[in-house]
Amino acid sequence: MEKPITNKTKYPPESAGRNMTESVPLVHLDDTVADVKKQLFEKINTFETINYIYVVTKANKLSGVFSIRKIFGVPDTIKIKEIMKAEVIKARPYTDQERIAILALKNNLKSIPIVDKDEKFLGVVPSDSILEILHAENIEDILKLGGIPKIDTFPKNLIKIPATALAGSRLPWLIFGLFGGILAAQIISFFETPLKAHFVLAAFIPLMVYIAGAVGTQTQTLTVRNLAFDSEIPFKKYLLKEIEISFLIAFVLGILLSLIAVFWYQQPFYIGVILGISLFLTTITAIFIGFLVPYLFHQFKKDPALGSGPFVTIITDIVSLLIYFTVASLLLRIL
Repeated sequence: MEKPITNKTKYPPESAGRNMTESVPLVHLDDTVADVKKQLFEKINTFETINYIYVVTKANKLSGVFSIRKIFGVPDTIKIKEIMKAEVIKARPYTDQERIAILALKNNLKSIPIVDKDEKFLGVVPSDSILEILHAENIEDILKLGGIPKIDTFPKNLIKIPATALAGSRLPWLIFGLFGGILAAQIISFFETPLKAHFVLAAFIPLMVYIAGAVGTQTQTLTVRNLAFDSEIPFKKYLLKEIEISFLIAFVLGILLSLIAVFWYQQPFYIGVILGISLFLTTITAIFIGFLVPYLFHQFKKDPALGSGPFVTIITDIVSLLIYFTVASLLLRIL
């Protein structure tokens, strides 16, 4: 049957409509398996994808779908409406391309049909387009984690972009990190006395900051991914689960560091206790920050990937130092 002709350029560049193709097999409800086979054999070279065969009404409304494998396991006289799946995963042409890719992954589909507001079939986003979308979106998200929010012209037209514009896209995040680093240096200076008396504590500053940054980054990456798959994540349930996970991770890391400090580095027992408790608290805090920052960005209708890198990193660095030196100062007075 004839397929609809759609002007794809009227849709936004990163939309489902711009990525769809109309070159797919379409059949009617009353067509038989024999009719489908005939169409496939006669027009196979005109189709861009034949993973699925879509069923439409006379008014071109999408009614169902079935896999091409289905027609080779039933008699030729069977009508399509008897073998099709009526519940179809579909999307609108203005849907963002990333949502299409996620929809395909969640439902294990090779292509996603696109319909208008009247449920009329417009085309499908095929598997090769979905893979290209995933690749492009992954690159964009990776750059966002580093504080580079937009890559519409990168890298193809990089040379044509003014240096001031490129520098301007990076500087705000780096300036934020600069002041965060200055604040971290002030924190270290403030706790100079206990560091001088117990110099070994200074040796563990990089480890404390690294672990906090690592678990914070790990958590925010998982949170951003989960928000992408399900934007309506229940906050309380997710937070409680993260707290449970953070306690387990923090307990294991804290115990390990205490044992390593005492038995490997031959440090006094109280140093091991300080290091273990500090790492336990910084790990829990880092996981909480790694979840909370992207979630708040999402709640304020901002891209959570933008808050995932620079904000989470510098906040976890500062908080981990504060926790470390506070615990050390308090426990050195007691132990």
